[in-house]
Amino acid sequence: MGFSTQSKLGDLLDNDQTKAILEKHMPGISTHPQIAMGRGFPLAVVANFSGGMITQDMLDAVDTELSALG
Repeated sequence: MGFSTQSKLGDLLDNDQTKAILEKHMPGISTHPQIAMGRGFPLAVVANFSGGMITQDMLDAVDTELSALG
């Protein structure tokens, strides 16, 4: 199964490869104090509630790298 910004945040954080991609483009996301609340939602949905901390440019960059994983 491929990963994308439509993947659940928890699934992305639980995989070392995808977690590294998230941290590259969104430093500190895995240790953010409120991250546990978003683990069950797709990353793209979590971005809507991030107060601008996760931008569309970040999502696009993450999506590109995730899709390259195959």
